Order: sequence, then C-alpha cells, then structure tokens
Amino acid sequence: MKVNKGFGLIVTLLVFVSTLYPTGAFAQAERTIEDESIYDLLVDRYNNGDGTNDIDVDVEDGNAFNGGDFAGVTARLEHITKMGFTMISLGPIFSTESYDGSKVLDYTKLEPRFGTDKDFAAMHKAVQKQDLAIIADFPFGGVSANHVWAQEGTAKFTPAADDTIDWDTTDPGTQQALKNAVINFMETAKLDGIRLTKISHVDTAFINEVIAAIKEVHPDAYVLTNEASDADFDAAPSMDKMAALKQSFVGTDADTSPLALFDNPNKKELIQFDELTGPRFTYEMVEARMYPPTRWKVAAAGLFTLPGIPVLPYASEIAVNGKEAPESHPMTNFKTDMELADHIGNLNSLRNQSEALRNGDFEMLHNKDGFTVYKRSNDKETWIVALNNTSETANVEIPKEIIGENKKLRGVLDNDLIRESKDGVYRVVLERELAEIYIADEDTGYNTPYLIASILIYVLFFGFLFMMFKKSRQAKRARAAK
Repeated sequence: MKVNKGFGLIVTLLVFVSTLYPTGAFAQAERTIEDESIYDLLVDRYNNGDGTNDIDVDVEDGNAFNGGDFAGVTARLEHITKMGFTMISLGPIFSTESYDGSKVLDYTKLEPRFGTDKDFAAMHKAVQKQDLAIIADFPFGGVSANHVWAQEGTAKFTPAADDTIDWDTTDPGTQQALKNAVINFMETAKLDGIRLTKISHVDTAFINEVIAAIKEVHPDAYVLTNEASDADFDAAPSMDKMAALKQSFVGTDADTSPLALFDNPNKKELIQFDELTGPRFTYEMVEARMYPPTRWKVAAAGLFTLPGIPVLPYASEIAVNGKEAPESHPMTNFKTDMELADHIGNLNSLRNQSEALRNGDFEMLHNKDGFTVYKRSNDKETWIVALNNTSETANVEIPKEIIGENKKLRGVLDNDLIRESKDGVYRVVLERELAEIYIADEDTGYNTPYLIASILIYVLFFGFLFMMFKKSRQAKRARAAK
C-alpha cells in the first residue's frame, strides 16, 4: 500500500510540475486586494453544522432561516480552499430578522441562529489557518425598523420599504454612531476587511470619512462595497464590465464587442457574473436555452484571467439557478456533481500562482463574433487566453512579435501545444465552446522536464512491478516450505 501511494504521489507531482507550470511556480510577494479572489456566501444558506442553534428553522420555506451557521462554514471550509479562493465574504452576520442578514437588529450582536461568539472565533481560527482573508458586510440602510438604535432614539432614520429604515447620514450624531459601530465590529470580529452595503442614499463625502476612520485604526484592512461608488474604496464593482461579461458569455455566438471595456483595466475593480442581489447567471443561461455547465466553463476562464478581482457567489460552482431571492438563495448541495468546482479550482489556482494573471498588462488580440483572444503579461511571464464562445471551430493568427522570440505556446487546460510556423505566426485553433490558456515557454525543441518525468515514471513503474514479482516469488517459496 505504501508503494502505491508513493508511486501515485511522485507521478502526480512530476506531471503537475512539467505540464501545468513549465516555467515554475510564481511566488507572490506581498498580498494586496488585487491578489484576492472572493467567495461570497450567505451564512444561513451555506451549510448547517450545528443543529442546536436551529431556532425557528424551516428548510421548506425559502423566506425562513434554513439553518446555516458558522460551524457549517468551518465544516465545509475545504470546499472553498479547493477552489483556490483567498478571501471569504460572510455577508451580514449581525442579529437580524432576515435569513440574508440584511434586516439588522443590533450592530453589537451576532445572529444567534448563526452561532455563538465562540463558534465565530472557532471559524475565524480555521479560516486563518488556511491563510484566507475574511470580511463581512455592514449595511448602512435597509435595517430592521426594530433596530435597537431606532427603539432607543440613538440615531436618526427615515422609513424604507418592507418595515425597514435607512439611517439619516446627514445627522452628525448618526454619523458618529455609524463610524464607531463599524470600527468596533472590525476590532471585535478581528476582520481583514469590511464591505459597506446599502449605501445608495449615503453621501460620498461621508463614506470617505468612514473609510478614513477605518484606515486610521486598521491601515491594512480592505474596505469594499458591492455597489457602484466614487468613494475611496479599495475595490468596487464595475457594473459596465459585469454587464459586458454577462452579455458576452450567456449564450453562444454572442456579441463580445463590449469586452473592449477591458482595454482600460482598473485592477481594483470587482468583476463577477452572479450577484446575490439579482438573478443567477445560470438563470439567464437557461432563459437563453443554453447548457449551463458548458457556458460556465468558458465564462469562468474569462472571470479568472481578465483584469479585476473575481467574485463568485456561493453555489455558482454547482450552477445554481434562480431569478430572485429566495429562489436564488438555496442551501448549498454538496452532494451534487463538482466538475465545475474542480474547473474553477484549476483556474483560480493558476491565477494565484501567476503575478501576470493577477496584475499583469492586458492586450486584446482578437475579439470578433464570439471568439476572444487576449494577452496577460509582465517582464517574467506571457499568457495567451483564448475563449471560443461560438458554435463552431475558430482560429486566429498571432504574430511572433506578440509572443516573443523562440517561444512555444503550451496549453494548461487541455495540453495543447503551438509552435511558431514558418511564416512567423502562431495559429491558435480552438473547438466550439472551449477555453484554453497558454503560457509562452522557451522552445528548445524538446521538453526536458517532460522527458525526465517520463523516464522516472517508467523507472518507478517497472520498479513497482519488480517488487510485486519479488514478493510473489517469496510468498510461493513460503507456501512451498510449509
């Protein structure tokens, strides 16, 4: 048994090193927001790890609490790490009237259905052990009309829809209360960052004051938002680019011209297909009569290689459907096919290893009729990403000046290999609805690491057979002696 395990491990490592990362691992120096990839979940809908806190839980009612908790996140942490994410967004976790945490009752208390302070601390410790960053939401509006501040007259507010209220952020007392609450929450929860939400009614100047106050106490903390904003956030979503992504990949033979927006990259922009506040991307695919697994694979290749910080809402990796909440917020089904999750893990791991894919220069090489090819590069690496989002085989010729002298293009998804032709071009040919990511590697005419790996594999294999043969002969002799 030990021989089998050792043999399999060596083979796996050799193949991994020689084919997936031919130029070696790309170490990342100092982690910044541009290096992150975010898994965005709702605690109540991720995983139920502790039945003792199932207060008024009804799994048959989409509008009720379904039982997800901090212990559930801890128990299924490996699911997130296997997909290569570097940051977990928990959503709002305060005491709340709603399963999604938005109808906050008290900024100083955790939702008891999610677990105790001890449960949160245990989850936080487990997350840190995996070298993951952790953030949570702080809603500035849409909180419960029964919020403790409203009941005690601590802060001024205006009524909003569905028995909620928005804080009057023009009032100095309310401003100070919010600043204090945000900073106290971050200190108590020991968060790596905070996402300010429900801010459409809040003046940009005040948001900048809040950000400055957070940075004064926590200089390295990330301050994000999930809404379009001109404030000084470390990262905010690009609504135009998100719309361009959806339009370009929701169906085959789509107009991908909006992807030209990425010619002006902003490294601090959040990009995503799915949104927890709107219809799932899978829903839009189904509406377009498309096959979600295939669509998602091509789209995911773009998500993790285009400029920006990728965000993936929970259960997108199993192509969850739904037009709106609560239908779009089901409990995660961990027993379903995880092929897409594995694909996302490969893409995200590749991004984590490559400085060029995270922060490198971007150049659009071809973008016509659903076939998109672009270059990500820095002074150490050159990558070519080809996304064939059409219903037939597509091809493009890339001049050698784009790739560099004496190079070959090695595909890391399907092991495609392209060498420079006699007329000085690289011909990328890709079958329908497929993506490939190529690294430009030195073309020495033969692959030394691959040859070494192949030789070692054969040596180990025949060594294994010899050991089995030797043991078999010894066993026969022992039986004969008896």
